[in-house]
Amino acid sequence: MNADIILLKYGEISLKGLNRPVFEKKLMSNINRALAPLGKFSVKRSQSTVYVEPLSDDIDMEETVERLSKVFGIVNICPAVKCEKTMEAIEKTTVAALNQMDLEGKTFKVEAKREDKQFPMNSPQICQHMGGVILKNTNGLTGDVHNPDSTAGKATLLLSGGIDSPVAGWMISKRGAALEAVHFHSHPYTSDRAKEKVIDLAKIISEYTGEIKLHIVPFTDIQLDIIDKCPKEYLTIIMRRLMMQIAERISIESGSQALITGESIGQVASQTMESLAVTDNAVNIPVFRPCIGMDKEEIVTISKKIDTYETSILPYEDCCTIFVPKHPKTKPSIPEIVEAEQLLTDPEGMMNKAIEEREILIIK
Repeated sequence: MNADIILLKYGEISLKGLNRPVFEKKLMSNINRALAPLGKFSVKRSQSTVYVEPLSDDIDMEETVERLSKVFGIVNICPAVKCEKTMEAIEKTTVAALNQMDLEGKTFKVEAKREDKQFPMNSPQICQHMGGVILKNTNGLTGDVHNPDSTAGKATLLLSGGIDSPVAGWMISKRGAALEAVHFHSHPYTSDRAKEKVIDLAKIISEYTGEIKLHIVPFTDIQLDIIDKCPKEYLTIIMRRLMMQIAERISIESGSQALITGESIGQVASQTMESLAVTDNAVNIPVFRPCIGMDKEEIVTISKKIDTYETSILPYEDCCTIFVPKHPKTKPSIPEIVEAEQLLTDPEGMMNKAIEEREILIIK
């Protein structure tokens, strides 16, 4: 393994309150204990990242990673190579590291996050520059910013303008999945500012995930038909089911393997266990809900960490927050909802029309 330092990210420990130092101290102790049989290491922590550096050249880095993978609390292990903080050093180190690998037939995409804002290039400039450097100085690699080799497939995020869904997308993408996104826009009941807000959220998420294809689906006709034809207490759950079906069709078209939502058990009426079961019944692909067991405070903490919070709280409503019934059904059953959906004018035709008329944006 061509690495001289290992970066570790830890998960829910960073969300602890006043007793967070106790958990961090325990984590550091567990890391040191796991690595003790291999030799001496420098283990330091800074801003939810632990830096593990061997203090001798004979340390087996693959065994080090194997041992670290068994320490509870660590959510990401990243072997890395250190270099000076100059573009020349970054270029030289990157090319040298890549040329020690079997690159034949591989595709790649450069992602950079500039922590030091005084560095002369910003993150997009570093990505663009290093992409050219890698193509010019390596053999076998092909650049592909749309479909680089990934570790966990592709999933489609139902992206609203709220706090939860951007966090959900980020959580799944950090596990190695590429993202597409679907947003439902109900013009004129939702404004262009609401649409721009969602585009801005997708841009922020793309800083972590890379390029995102955002499908903006016109939902007004469907929503008005639901309001006109269906019992008021079923409005939200039927709306969610049709959203899921549209997102599923777009997912199949784009090669996504799952849907992602920001739902959390019990947060609102449409997120009771019964409601979620009825929603899932509308589609045939997996639905990932990484926020399912979190409370609002925990989700807000992550949204602030990934810089989506301030955009999410801008006062521009999306279609999920308008036409909300006063007394929504909290324990719906599949048969009663399916029966209510029979009252709709032409759900298949309306969904197909919405997909055909959608706007597709490439977010970078």
